[in-house]
Amino acid sequence: MGQIEVRRHEGIVELTLNRPAKLNAINEEMLLAMCDTFREVSHRHDDKVLVIAGAGGNFSAGGDLAAPDPESHRLDRMRITGETALALHQLPKPTIAKVSGVAVGAGFNLALGCDLVIAGPTARFSQIFIQRGLSIDFGGSWLLPRIVGLRRAKQITLLGDFISAEQALDFGLVNDVVPEDELDHVVEDLALRLAARPRIALGLNKELLDASFSMTMAEAVCAEGRCQTVNFATAETQEDVERFRQTARGS
Repeated sequence: MGQIEVRRHEGIVELTLNRPAKLNAINEEMLLAMCDTFREVSHRHDDKVLVIAGAGGNFSAGGDLAAPDPESHRLDRMRITGETALALHQLPKPTIAKVSGVAVGAGFNLALGCDLVIAGPTARFSQIFIQRGLSIDFGGSWLLPRIVGLRRAKQITLLGDFISAEQALDFGLVNDVVPEDELDHVVEDLALRLAARPRIALGLNKELLDASFSMTMAEAVCAEGRCQTVNFATAETQEDVERFRQTARGS
């Protein structure tokens, strides 16, 4: 069994971090495997939704600081970290983090990099970097302020305290907290619903929202016009609009 496992069914790709004895701490091999998987999912037509989870009751303890120092320069490894975070962020399909147990450091930011985060009651989050004398990585410096605001992001990052699942829900870090025995079912149902949505429209909606903080209103409405034009040119949208018209005529 590899350090990540990938399973596909009904358009859903399930990527599981698979180092449970290390709380799924992320080493260089895992980074490279994740990056390759994100890029593959991005280009495979039949892959519609990506779900990321951790094996053994934990999401991820972040970067594996206990691993031997790699032969490559540390900056080279950080470039791999950045490329992996970007590959997830740029994936034009919906992504869901299914979080149990610890999600700290890079593991926390791996979850934040997903479009939706569903947590169990055991989930505990921390930007633990400061407790190790480190600065935030895996895209966290960009993601966190956009999700919770600058003041809250500084509190979470500079203190490095642990955040419970309920606190994470209150802060807007997760979309929902569900009982542990319902977590798999809830995420599966959510993934199936997303997989049934029009693929092009999903990707364009992601693109518009992700770009919104760097756009003026004028730029945003221009982008919306371009995206909507693309939607109307797709067979999926034409079928959906025609079904709506038929329903409207029959009512």
